[in-house]
Amino acid sequence: MSAAPTTRNPSGTGTGASVKAVVGLLVLFEFVSGFLQMGMVPLLPKIGDRLGASDSDLSWVVAVQLLAAAVCVPAFGRLGDLHGHRLMLRISLATVAAGTCLVALAPSFEVLLLGRILQGPLAALLPLEIALVRDRLPVALARRAIARLVGALTVGSLLGALAMGAADEALGDVRLTLLLPAVLTVVCVPVSFLSVPESRRLAAGRVDLPGIVLLGAAMIGLLLGVSAAEEQGWLTAPVLGPIAAGAGLLAVFAAVELRSADPLLDLRAMKGRGSAPFYLASFLFGVFFFGSQAPNATFWAADPAETGYGFALGALSISLMSLPGAVCSVVGSTLTARIAGRTGYRRALVGAFTLVALSFGSFALLHDAWWQMSLTYAVLGLAVGLALGAMPTVVVESGDPSRSGVATAVYNNVKTLGGAVAGGVFASVLGSLLTVDGEAPGERAYVVLWVVAGACALAAAGAVALAHREEGAPAAGG
Repeated sequence: MSAAPTTRNPSGTGTGASVKAVVGLLVLFEFVSGFLQMGMVPLLPKIGDRLGASDSDLSWVVAVQLLAAAVCVPAFGRLGDLHGHRLMLRISLATVAAGTCLVALAPSFEVLLLGRILQGPLAALLPLEIALVRDRLPVALARRAIARLVGALTVGSLLGALAMGAADEALGDVRLTLLLPAVLTVVCVPVSFLSVPESRRLAAGRVDLPGIVLLGAAMIGLLLGVSAAEEQGWLTAPVLGPIAAGAGLLAVFAAVELRSADPLLDLRAMKGRGSAPFYLASFLFGVFFFGSQAPNATFWAADPAETGYGFALGALSISLMSLPGAVCSVVGSTLTARIAGRTGYRRALVGAFTLVALSFGSFALLHDAWWQMSLTYAVLGLAVGLALGAMPTVVVESGDPSRSGVATAVYNNVKTLGGAVAGGVFASVLGSLLTVDGEAPGERAYVVLWVVAGACALAAAGAVALAHREEGAPAAGG
C-alpha cells in the first residue's frame, strides 16, 4: 500500500503569484500544444517531397508520436504525482522543444521520426497542468482554469493548421515553416520558470518501471511488425513474429499492472460490462480520429493527372479545406452538454459515432470533387466534436467516482493507442495497394481506409449501445 501523500511549499512558489498570470502561462502552453498537434497535418505532403518519403511513410509521422505518447502520458503523470507536476511540465516542454527543432531541421525521414518520438510528452502537458491547477487552486477556480486550458488547446488546434498553411504559402519552404512551431516551443521552456508554482501535495510510492518497460517494448514490437507488412505482406514471419511478441508483452503488462500496488495504468478501471465497452469504443475512436488525419491530407495533395485522384492542393488549401471540419468540431464539443441533456449521454454518443460512420461512407463514395469532401468533413467534424465532449463523461461515470482521474487517464491512453495502431496499419494499406506504376497509393487504398474507419465507428456505436450503464440525473433518459 502507498503511504500517505506529503505536503510541501517549495521556495520561490509562494501564494503571492497572480492566479491569472499563472493560468495564463498554462493556457499559453496548451495553445502551443494544439498549434503543434494540428499544424503538422497540412504540411505532410511537402515534408514527404523534401525527405523523399512516400504517402504510406507519412502515416508514421502521426503513428510514432502517438506511440511515444501512449508511454509518456502515464509515465510523466506518475512522475508528476511523485516528484512535482511543475517539474515534469518543464521536462515535457524541454523534450518537446528538442523534438520540434529536430523535426524542423531533420536531414532525413528517420531523423524526423526521432523528433516526433521526442514530441511524445506533448500529450502529457494537459494532464500535468490539470493536476497542477487542481492542487493549487480552489475547486471553482480550478474548474474555470481547466475549461480555459481545454479551450486553448481547441483554439490552438483550430488555428495551427491554418497558420502553418499560410506560413508555408508565404515562405515557400517547408523547413522554414516548421521553424515556426520550433520557436514557439523553445520560448515555452524559459516561460515555464516564471511564476508557475509547484504542487503542494505529492504522492508516496514508486514509479512502475516494469510497467514502463513492458508497455514500451510492446509498442515497439507492434510498430516493427506493422511497419514490415508493407514490404513483406501480413502473413509472413517478419510481420507476425513482432506483432505476436508485442501482443504477448501487452498481456504480460496487463497481468503485472493488475497485481501492482502502484500501477502505471490502473487497468482495474476497465473491468466490467459497465466500463469495458466504453474503453473499447475509446480505442476504436482513436483508430478513426487519429488514423485518418495523414491519409486525408495526402489524398487532397495528390495530383489527379498522375494518380487519377486528389486535387493537387498545397498546404494552405489543405488547411482551408479542413477548416469547416475544425470549426464544426468546436461547435459539436460546445453543444455536447445541451444535446446530451435532452437525449442522454449514451444516446448522444451512439448518434455521434453513427454520423462518423456515415461521413466515412460518404468519403468512400463521393471524393471526386473537393466541395463534396469539404462538406462531408464539416459533418464529420461536428460528430467528432460531440464524441470528444461526451466520451470523457461516460467513461468517468461508468466507474467508481473516487477513481475518476484514473479513468480519464486510461481513456486518453487507450484512445492514443488506437491512433498509434491505426497509423501503422493504414500506412501498410497505403503501401500495399498502389497505382499501376507503383509510384503512389491507389485510389482503392484510400477507399479501404475510409471503409475501415467507418466500420470502426459503427463498432464503437455498438459497444456504447450495449454497455450496461445508467444515466446520471443531469442527463436522464440515456
